[in-house]
Amino acid sequence: MKRFFIGALAFIGALSVLFVVGVVGLLMLASASKPGVPSNLVLELDLQQPLPEYTLDTSLAGAFGDTPASLRDVVEGLEQAARDPRVKSLVVRVGQPGSSAQVQELRDAVKAFRATGKRAVAYADGFGEAGNGTGAYYLASAFDAVYIQPSGDVGLTGIALETPFARDAFAKFGVKAEYGKRAEYKNAVNTFTDEAYGPEQREATEAYGGSLFRQVVKGVAEGRKLTEDEVRALIDRAPFMGQKAVDAKLVDGLRYRDEIYDELKKQAGDGAQFLYVDKYLERAGRPHQTGTTVALIYGVGEVLRGKSQSNPLSGGQVMGGDTVAAAFRKAVEDPNVKAILFRVDSPGGSYSASDTVRREVQRAREAGKPVIVSMGSYAASGGYYVAMGADKIVAQPGTLTGSIGVYNGKFVTADFWAKFGVNFDTIAFGRNATFTSTDLDFTPEQRAQFETELDDIYLDFTSRAAQARNMPLEKLQAVAKGRVWTGEDALERGLVDALGGYTKALELVREAAKLSKDAPVRLQVFPRPKATGQVLSELLGKSDADNSDDDAAGAQAGVAPQVLEQVRAVYRVGAKLGLTEQGREGRMLYAPMPELRW
Repeated sequence: MKRFFIGALAFIGALSVLFVVGVVGLLMLASASKPGVPSNLVLELDLQQPLPEYTLDTSLAGAFGDTPASLRDVVEGLEQAARDPRVKSLVVRVGQPGSSAQVQELRDAVKAFRATGKRAVAYADGFGEAGNGTGAYYLASAFDAVYIQPSGDVGLTGIALETPFARDAFAKFGVKAEYGKRAEYKNAVNTFTDEAYGPEQREATEAYGGSLFRQVVKGVAEGRKLTEDEVRALIDRAPFMGQKAVDAKLVDGLRYRDEIYDELKKQAGDGAQFLYVDKYLERAGRPHQTGTTVALIYGVGEVLRGKSQSNPLSGGQVMGGDTVAAAFRKAVEDPNVKAILFRVDSPGGSYSASDTVRREVQRAREAGKPVIVSMGSYAASGGYYVAMGADKIVAQPGTLTGSIGVYNGKFVTADFWAKFGVNFDTIAFGRNATFTSTDLDFTPEQRAQFETELDDIYLDFTSRAAQARNMPLEKLQAVAKGRVWTGEDALERGLVDALGGYTKALELVREAAKLSKDAPVRLQVFPRPKATGQVLSELLGKSDADNSDDDAAGAQAGVAPQVLEQVRAVYRVGAKLGLTEQGREGRMLYAPMPELRW
């Protein structure tokens, strides 16, 4: 029997080794047989779903080609293709466009591609199909030509911002929201405490939506060679079916996919082939791979303490303060890195984790390595906190920016549980031991302490922001108050330095690093992507636990803890609803994206 178990273990071990060797062998074989770029090429892109900003390398998905193309992949793919004589044109199927800032980043990339004389064509079954297709059409209007199917429509109906208010629902279920905020425009808590828009929230939301609407009108007018008044009139008459969309000069014709592809193939010439942008990038290679080294650090998702992670249950990511801080330290220690490009796409979160990252931005600058921030869909509240100390901040006109403020609190659920016959009794040692308890209201003393805490955090946030942005505190506080701005409005108020995306940020990187305007730069992602063997080793339960290196500190110890973490993610959802005593975790500097319907 003993020999049987020893033999079984040896067999399992051999299978594990064979699995590792097989994976490595397949990867080497795939690398050796990678096809080249066709000599006559039409680039293809499917934008039926929003593009991820960044994908963490915490699984083997990328090794098997399953990692979706990121926004940077598409932007750099079009940049590379613009100067590649083998690429003749671009065709894109437009569907769900993502945020206004992502649409603008893509529009910029398409316009840069077209500026080289190459043709870009957008098509869709329809824009909206009896729904709102404004965002998708806004993206499409940046192309040379726009087509829909004869059965399609153009739902260019404008934009709407929707906010749920659940105060009365909470009251019916016996849940009480004990929250406070600084200042009057910090609207995240209003969902729990109000029944409709109050004057400050309405003012801020109308200003934010009005700014986006003006950007859409201007972009469509420029793209379709119409006046802004004409575009506004069309929006008020939309949607347009089929030929009516053609007559309104919103589309260039009614064509099916096969007809569009046949025309582009004919225009490209003999032997023309189609290739997706991400596959083209793999074969042709990325731009920005030679020259002065610039560290590219991502800060994506809600800011929390600990390590960055992805959450397959929610589809989101977490910007771990420890992970991002370690990336900055590594970049500062690397003698080849001359500057840092910090890409921020975050609604904020933990005050302490945000401060951890802000400190490393400061230390990088003190070490002589300039930091340029490029904002994605949003850099608000804690997302702005981590960015504000950079040398320069770049945002898209539609980036949700600012929300310089704080909120905190808890849900008191004692009455909710009482409806089910569940009562909680508490024995506490220490006057404030029940401070975060969801079973008890704040005592008057606790409430006073709670309000003082909010005052202190708000003063710290605004004081640091004023210093970072070289503003008098009074001027900064006048545009703070927890209010969100579009990037366009934030520029007018001194909260950002320039409008644009990756391209504009790299321009400022060169300037800060004292390089010429056309100097080549090598973008190196920090922390450096893990090798497939390392990821596989960690999934099998092996890690460099004894290594004090920052990168090793983030290693996951096997499959079981990863599964456990996903179970904990469900627990955190309950925490955010106030069903546990962890409801306050990481929720102090936060600005959720409004529900944008466009």
